Amino acid sequence: MAIEPYRRVLALPGVRTLLLVGLAARIPLTGTGMTLTLHVLNTQRLGFFQAGLVGAMSMLGAAAGSPLAGRFVDRHGLRPVLAVTTLAQLCFWCTAPALPFPALVTGALVAGVFSQPVFGAIRQCLAAMVPPERHQTGFALDSMAVELSYMVGPALAVASVTAFSSTATMYGVAAGLVGSGVGLYLLNPPIRSPEEAVAGEAAVPGRQWLRPGLITLLGAVSALTFVLTATELSVVAMLKADDATAWTGLVLAVWCAYSLVGGFVYGGLSRGLPPLVMMCAMCVLTAPVGWIGGPWWWLFATLLPAGVLCAPALSATVDAVNRQVPAAARGEAMGLHGTFLTIGGACAGPVAGGLLDAYGPAWALAAAGVGGTVLVLMAMPFQRGRAVSADGPRHAVPNSETVPLRIE
Repeated sequence: MAIEPYRRVLALPGVRTLLLVGLAARIPLTGTGMTLTLHVLNTQRLGFFQAGLVGAMSMLGAAAGSPLAGRFVDRHGLRPVLAVTTLAQLCFWCTAPALPFPALVTGALVAGVFSQPVFGAIRQCLAAMVPPERHQTGFALDSMAVELSYMVGPALAVASVTAFSSTATMYGVAAGLVGSGVGLYLLNPPIRSPEEAVAGEAAVPGRQWLRPGLITLLGAVSALTFVLTATELSVVAMLKADDATAWTGLVLAVWCAYSLVGGFVYGGLSRGLPPLVMMCAMCVLTAPVGWIGGPWWWLFATLLPAGVLCAPALSATVDAVNRQVPAAARGEAMGLHGTFLTIGGACAGPVAGGLLDAYGPAWALAAAGVGGTVLVLMAMPFQRGRAVSADGPRHAVPNSETVPLRIE
């Protein structure tokens, strides 16, 4: 592992600015769920079921809207999509404090559909601005930025609601989302590389690239976020059972730090690793965490092996998806990637919660790890995707399960 790959990527025109703007743009987005939850609980004085329903509607809308936004970006460019989605977010978050609960549920669903395509657009632009032989490092930087945004956004939302109110925080989220949209609109990063722009590839029907290899890979992506969400909930439950709830923030922060370190090391490697192999290893290493036992601080050690694989696995799946689709469909494909990430996290809440209530965190972690492993193993035989163009299959993509993603 060396620093030189990062220097080369960050020296490319516009990449450093894109990553910084993308990090800032993701922070208000990652704080929206916590803001809605605390607003329903603290301001509307309703229960966790109602708070969970609002969050679920927001996630459902985002899952449905992400590939649609990506398709519009592919066909019409980034700026029109940013203009429409930013206006939609401004309208919702400025009116949300005054909405009664039924209207808030509906508004959260609609706002989710019109979520700003920040996550997918940053990856799409990064794929266009970074040469293919540097994608491993570029996507590793992106995954680390995502990890940082999830460390900051929800914590900032909690601090703001505690210090001020959920109403003030909602207005702050509105300002942050508008600032994100305006920043990306002004930056207007390219969604095609110069070579792709010259080629002028026409729109590609989904049936030409949405094939079993990509579909099963996306299913494995859902397993990734399912296991991560189940792990987070189980850690909270284990600490509560040990009367160590006060240390929850520290344990989760260290867990995130493991992921950051893993992403940094992976991005500097000269040879990539197959994404499904890393996801399978992460699931296998998660399964026994609840059975190891020990005092609460022992979690720092037990979470380490699976934690360091989180960001590398995520960045490798982005690279693998990018390899299996033509440039003209990259935005929609990245939107689908985001959809399946959302599906995995959304399913984990009730499933893991039910297991925690019925059997405890050890069984919840074991079930999540084993279930994730099974899904990943089922996807492996299909990972022989082919890059396609508007005219159909163009050339075979190396099997991401048998060859390195990149060799320098």
